[in-house]
Amino acid sequence: MPGFYSWQDDDLLLRVYLQPRASRDEIVGLHGEALKIRVTAPPVEGKANRKLQAFLADQFGVPPSAVSLQRGHGSRIKLWRIHRPQRLPEPIPPPA
Repeated sequence: MPGFYSWQDDDLLLRVYLQPRASRDEIVGLHGEALKIRVTAPPVEGKANRKLQAFLADQFGVPPSAVSLQRGHGSRIKLWRIHRPQRLPEPIPPPA
């Protein structure tokens, strides 16, 4: 996957670099070939992944069930699938 995102039909595949235990939940910007996102949750027992899932759902205007972790459960670099995002936060453009 070139860059930090790609489209697969109506689904957005998003590569994320996660920074847990941050002071607030926010999209920071690019970190290499991933989108850096900070979340307040600690990286313990999947808490940071669940927080990131809820954050992505809110950012893309979909229910949490439409956001699934594809790769990277125990890693800072993760691949998420967002089914039919309703809105696209910066810096993600719509599909061509």
